[in-house]
Amino acid sequence: MPLRYVPAAAFLASLCIPLFAAGAARADFRVCNGTQNLVGVAIGYRAEEGWTTEGWWQVPASTCATLIEGELQSRYYYLYAEDAARGGRWTGEVNMCVAENEFKIVGVQDCFARGYQRMGFKEYDTGRQGSWMVQLSDAPSTQEGQN
Repeated sequence: MPLRYVPAAAFLASLCIPLFAAGAARADFRVCNGTQNLVGVAIGYRAEEGWTTEGWWQVPASTCATLIEGELQSRYYYLYAEDAARGGRWTGEVNMCVAENEFKIVGVQDCFARGYQRMGFKEYDTGRQGSWMVQLSDAPSTQEGQN
């Protein structure tokens, strides 16, 4: 069931950590929810057909979800998330389109004119790592893991 858009003040932060090659780690882009609430997540990336956004993944408290399976093909990925209970958001400076219900949108221009909402996504520079994980938390500051 898709997460509905709930307006709220941005007050939560994210912690980004590259997945290190430990044992038989899978190559993918994962989001882990370190909060005590359900979180809805959307991702943005550059695809063959152009800039694309997809959502919503519902990530229950203290669990992880795989947004992109397999070896990552791009250096940059973009993430937007909302806390379903408290309305907090994990946002950034890169505007991309989202829809109220489950979506896959090609293009980031004219969101409103095309019937979508525009949200600020946070950019993650994976450094061309094959795997990446974003840890969503209630922490008031943003810290990014380094290799």
